[in-house]
Amino acid sequence: MIFIKWTILFAIFFISTVIGISIADRYKNRVNDLKNIRNILNILETKIKFTYEPLPQIFEEISNEFTGGISKIFQTAKEKMLELSAGEAWHFAIENSNTNMNEEDLNILNGLEKLLGKTDIDGQLSEINLIKEFIDVQIKKAEEEQIKNAKLYKNLGIMIGMIIVIILI
Repeated sequence: MIFIKWTILFAIFFISTVIGISIADRYKNRVNDLKNIRNILNILETKIKFTYEPLPQIFEEISNEFTGGISKIFQTAKEKMLELSAGEAWHFAIENSNTNMNEEDLNILNGLEKLLGKTDIDGQLSEINLIKEFIDVQIKKAEEEQIKNAKLYKNLGIMIGMIIVIILI
């Protein structure tokens, strides 16, 4: 009977610790997603500027080069370009994305919808540069939130687990 009690107490402590760590990891993953988007925007800018490849082909290459939710955005946009305009496909991909980015980050990325495939190369490049500047600001905010909140949630998960275990003992 004591063995079962201690096993349950350990499981409670372990689960609360894992929950705290997983919440803390969201902050780290958001920073990583934003940095990946920043790199992708550099690649997109270079490809538009120098290769003159069509957007679906560029999006295909980007989706093959990266992984995770970011890759899915570009894959979805590429697939939707068969039936929608580039801007509409981009908007659809952003709205249906599964990333660690918050609403503000996604709204910034949605800014590409306005000019993507609708204007000349210079217009698209200037929009990409503007989005990169906004993403840089978001990266700084996300890093600050990560420093502030990641440690908090890790410790909070451990502390809540300890409190529950102490109460149940």
